[in-house]
Amino acid sequence: MLSAIPIAATVIAVLILLNAFFSMAETALTAASRARMLSMEKDGDKAAERVVTLMENRERMIGAVLLGANFVTIAASAIAATIFTAIYPKYGPLISTLVLTPLLLIFGEVLPKTWAITSADQLARAVSWPVTWMVRVLAPIVTGVQFIVRQALSLMGVKVAEGVNVLAAREEILGTVELHAEEGAVGSDVRDRLKGAFALGDLTVEDVMVHRKSMRTIDASLPPREILAQAMASSHTRLPVWRDNPENIVGVLHARDLLRAIAEKGRDGLVIEEVMRSPWFVPETTWAEDQLAEFLKRREHFAIVVDEFGALEGLVTLEDIIEEIVGDIKDEHDVPFTGVRPQPDGSVNVDGTVPIRDLNRAMNWDLPDDEAVTIAGLVIHESQTIPDPGQVFAYHGYRFEILRKHRNAIAALRVEREAADEDED
Repeated sequence: MLSAIPIAATVIAVLILLNAFFSMAETALTAASRARMLSMEKDGDKAAERVVTLMENRERMIGAVLLGANFVTIAASAIAATIFTAIYPKYGPLISTLVLTPLLLIFGEVLPKTWAITSADQLARAVSWPVTWMVRVLAPIVTGVQFIVRQALSLMGVKVAEGVNVLAAREEILGTVELHAEEGAVGSDVRDRLKGAFALGDLTVEDVMVHRKSMRTIDASLPPREILAQAMASSHTRLPVWRDNPENIVGVLHARDLLRAIAEKGRDGLVIEEVMRSPWFVPETTWAEDQLAEFLKRREHFAIVVDEFGALEGLVTLEDIIEEIVGDIKDEHDVPFTGVRPQPDGSVNVDGTVPIRDLNRAMNWDLPDDEAVTIAGLVIHESQTIPDPGQVFAYHGYRFEILRKHRNAIAALRVEREAADEDED
C-alpha cells in the first residue's frame, strides 16, 4: 500500500491542477467582456467565437465546469483520505482534511480565480476549446441537472424563465461606465455623454423642448423691414411665425430662405408667406429617441410641440436632442448660458427656468428629473405649492431657498448641498 503512495500523490496533484483549471475557466468565461469578444469574432478570431458561443448559454457552460470541478474535488478528497488512513488509521480522515483543504483553497481556487480576473479576456480565449468539448460531452448530464434545479426552485415558488438575461445590458453598461469613471479611467464628460445616450430613451419631447415662454417668434403682420431686423438680431437660424395670436404658429422662417428672398426681391419686396415654411407639429408625449429618428428621416431640424388639445407648448430642435447626449453645443452666435451662478460659499444661484439636467451637468449633482423638467418645477412638485421668496425647503439632500418670484412663477433660487449630518437628521 505504501508503495502506491507516490502514484496517489501524483494523481492528487493532477486533480488539484484540474480543479484550478475549472476555477480559472469559470471565472474567465463569466468575467470576459462580451463586447470585446464580439468585436474579435467579427475580425475572424475563432477562439473569441467559441467564447461568444459559450456565453450565449452560460447556465449550461457553468453547469459543465462545476460538474468537472466537483468531480475532481471529490476524487482528490477520496484518494487523500485513503492514503492518510493507510498511514494513520485512526486520524487519516482528519489529516486528509487538514492537508487537502489549504491545497485546494490556494492552488485550486484563489490563485487561478485571481489570475482569471486579472486576465479574463485572454484566459477565456485560451480555455474556450476544452470547455466547448466539455459542454458537448457533459450536455446530457448538465441538462438533467438543470431540470432538477428548475423543478426544485419551482417547488419553492421561484420561477426561472427560459432565456432570462439576469443582467440587463443597459444597466450592465451604465454600471461599467460609472465604475470606470470613479476609478478615473473615464472622464466625467465622457461618462455624461454615454449616460446621456442611454437616458434618451426615457425622455419625451416635453423634457427637452424650449418652453413657449422662452421662444423667439416673429409676427407675420409686421412690415418686411421689421421682420428682417428681428430675424437678423436673433441668434437662431429658424424662427416660428405667428398670426393674430402668439400661440397661433403659421410657419417657420429660415434665415437662408430670408436672405435668398431679399437678394431676389429686395427688402421692401419681402412677402413673409412666400418665404416661410410649413410648421411641423409634434405631440409633447413623443419619445425623444423617436423624435431624433424622425428628424434624421425627414431631414428636418425644427418642430413645434403641442399638447393633446393642439395648444402650443414649445419647440424642439435636433440640437436640443443632441445636447442631451453631448452637453451644450455653442457657436459664435450663441448667448452664453448664465442661468447657473456658483457662489463663494458653495451654493448656487439658479434661474427657475434652468433644466434640472443642465444644473446636474454643470455642478455634477444628482437631482431627480423624472417628475419635473426645471429646477423651479422640482420645488413646486415637492412642496405642492407655489412658495414665496424667503422660504426654504430641503429635498433629496439639497437645500432650496426661494430668492425671487414673478407672478406665480419662481424666478430665482439658491441651491446647496446639505451637510451629511443634516441628511441623517
